[in-house]
Amino acid sequence: MKKIAILNQKGGSGKTTTIVNLGAALSFLEKRILLIDIDPQAHLTQSLFGNRTGGINKSIYELLKGASSIEDIIIERGRLDVMPSSLDLAAAELEFSSIPGREFLLKDILDDQNNHDYCFIDCPPSLGLLTIMALTAARKIIIPLQVEFLALHSLSKLMETISLIKKRINPSLELDGVLATRFDGRKRLNREIIEKARAYFKERLYETIIRENISLAEGPSFGKTIFEYLPKSHGAEDYMSLAKEFLRRGKK
Repeated sequence: MKKIAILNQKGGSGKTTTIVNLGAALSFLEKRILLIDIDPQAHLTQSLFGNRTGGINKSIYELLKGASSIEDIIIERGRLDVMPSSLDLAAAELEFSSIPGREFLLKDILDDQNNHDYCFIDCPPSLGLLTIMALTAARKIIIPLQVEFLALHSLSKLMETISLIKKRINPSLELDGVLATRFDGRKRLNREIIEKARAYFKERLYETIIRENISLAEGPSFGKTIFEYLPKSHGAEDYMSLAKEFLRRGKK
């Protein structure tokens, strides 16, 4: 199972939208996908289950504590399996602080799992313990980049953190790619940011660009992926294109 962390500490980057819809697109391409919500805000969980989240009794919090098994918390959703999150996870940084090797808790759990082709981890928008857990478990990182100046500027700190994790904890960690999101071709600034990102990241910038599309924002309120909510939209087209590009990259 290949493990990929989806990460950006800046809000509004399309992080959760990307993990939900990239995972869904890959499932349509007959891949078995595991989505992990390790963000206490539980946006991934809410995006896929809408107002049904109240019926979720166990989350990744119980799994990390050792109080539940993977089988107890995974929710099947077609070819998408989901490890949900909850607000209880907000206490994890303090609660796990005295556990030796706490950075490896998620990695140790996932290393024994071989039922999926890909695992995507939705990280918190902060660089604390939960994010470090995700980066310790993952082999690859995808960074969604909202095409605006401040978002591009903030990537330097994120790249420093990734480099530090790679050096000290997870030498196998690599950047799979940077994904431009919320692109509006009518805006000159958006086009300029794409060119700057391409000059800096070169082939690590995905060719696929996720266009601004209201349907991507509407789907989660119904607990639906873009392919369930509006499969003929630009959003569905872009994320299917991303899934195919992701698979091509993996073959190189």
